[in-house]
Amino acid sequence: MTTPDLLQRSSYEYNLPAELIAQRPLPRRDASRLLHLDRANGEVRHLRFPAILDLLRPGDLLVRNRTKVLPARLLGSKPTGGSVEVLLHRRIEDKLWECLVRPGRRLPPGAKVIFDNGLSADIEARTETGGRLVRFVCEGDFEQKLAQVGRMPLPPYIRRQADERDKRDYQTVFARDPGSVAAPTAGLHFTPELLAELERRGIRSAEVALHVGLGTFRPVQTEDIRKHVMHEEECELPPETAEAVNSARAEGRRVVAIGTTTTRTLESFADADGTVNAGRKRTDLFIYPGRRLRVIDGLLTNFHLPGSTLLMLVCALGGHTPVMCAYNDAVKQGYRFFSYGDAMLIL
Repeated sequence: MTTPDLLQRSSYEYNLPAELIAQRPLPRRDASRLLHLDRANGEVRHLRFPAILDLLRPGDLLVRNRTKVLPARLLGSKPTGGSVEVLLHRRIEDKLWECLVRPGRRLPPGAKVIFDNGLSADIEARTETGGRLVRFVCEGDFEQKLAQVGRMPLPPYIRRQADERDKRDYQTVFARDPGSVAAPTAGLHFTPELLAELERRGIRSAEVALHVGLGTFRPVQTEDIRKHVMHEEECELPPETAEAVNSARAEGRRVVAIGTTTTRTLESFADADGTVNAGRKRTDLFIYPGRRLRVIDGLLTNFHLPGSTLLMLVCALGGHTPVMCAYNDAVKQGYRFFSYGDAMLIL
């Protein structure tokens, strides 16, 4: 068998039947399946999500991303007619955003867009990546207007329009800091009851914030993955989380990240020895096999797109061959994939 070149995008491809891409979550958040991959021996077990209670142990530190998804997709029209779509991408200041717009030819700098409920927008400039700088105009709080007018920005592989259910479903129960345009989906499996039981069993928790941008869905288009350019995303590691992580590592307790966004945040604030420092920054950290993970001992994550930076991160922790074998096994077992799908725990 030929050894795969782990710096080539094609090494992260796998066959996924379209019917395995989850279009809605299960009725209960914690009813999903859980594939457990043991890093020590590559053993795979097929479980249900509540089994995480037994896979984690007292003293483990479970770190989660508390970002909150904005209803970032806005449908409006030009004053002269013609429907347009504006998708928030990156906050510049309160009412000034970098956005993607459709159709772009109808929205040059100087154009105006009218939305419902007294919200409008002025197109101020083009961006280098083909988007627009958009200044929103409204009375009062912009986020309140956005909550009234916007729709949840479901990823493109969910082949339907977002509805009111998605405003609840596409949000973790611990979401607190508004700013994301995509959900940190590994956290979608938790319920308040499950979190309480984890705490009762002595499993500790801490929080970071990484506001997920549209770059999370950006495909790797270069065969040499080192040439891929990540979009920057704003992240924060609070002082109390830095203390919790450093204490856990010093005491030999495991640090387990809920999701790739949490992993990237922790690693973005880590020194060479794995000590993390509190702070706030914009990160474009790209983690793939060959780049050592300095902080985490385990990762809870969903199943990711073939050839994606997220899958490459998972392989950096779990090993390329064990992870890709586990993915192929998950396909054979009929797991549900991507944002609203099942989970995988690597310990």
